[in-house]
Amino acid sequence: MHEVQRLFFFHDYLFKLLLIGDSGVGKTCLVLRFKDDTFTESYISTMGFDLNIRTIEMHGKIVKLQIWDTGGQERFNSVTSSYYRGAHGIIIVYDVTDQKSFNNLEQWLEEIKKFACENVSMLLVGNKSDLVSEKVVDFSTAKEFATSLNIQILETSCKNASNVEKAFLTMASEIQKRVGTEPVQNETVKMGSKINSAPLWPGGEKHTAEGAGSCC
Repeated sequence: MHEVQRLFFFHDYLFKLLLIGDSGVGKTCLVLRFKDDTFTESYISTMGFDLNIRTIEMHGKIVKLQIWDTGGQERFNSVTSSYYRGAHGIIIVYDVTDQKSFNNLEQWLEEIKKFACENVSMLLVGNKSDLVSEKVVDFSTAKEFATSLNIQILETSCKNASNVEKAFLTMASEIQKRVGTEPVQNETVKMGSKINSAPLWPGGEKHTAEGAGSCC
């Protein structure tokens, strides 16, 4: 089978990733840069959620990433809480040019504590690092905060693609280490089909990582 076909149809692991953070910090731009290697200056706020999928090869295994891009508006918080169920990794995003988005990280961490699995993998991302002259959140301050949480931190730029790929691959690698090295039996997955009869909407009881069981 052709290598591209192999990456599309088969996988050893299925991981659910969730991006959270205030509206406007660039979550959608991060996903689009990682998935399609595209960037746009136009800003359209995500309404509720958006699901994206990218399959990668990592450590000799085929990993399918389900990436949930959630709206950061306060009115959507009650909706996005259901998305935490079954998440294997959470990328918490703030805007390095927006102090409020950094201050609000505590609130997002409370959401994680309340709704996510206890052992969920986390990564802190400071986006828009290309806007050097507008930067207000110093990396050393953010690094100290991340260290207190015992999680990694990266500064990214969707505009020049700095560290975007690294952020998602770091997250996937952390999850793979945590869930173990026992892969599942490969299966054919058709475009738009369900995986192991698991629903592609948040909060589904069967929505778990293959080879990993429940994240909880």
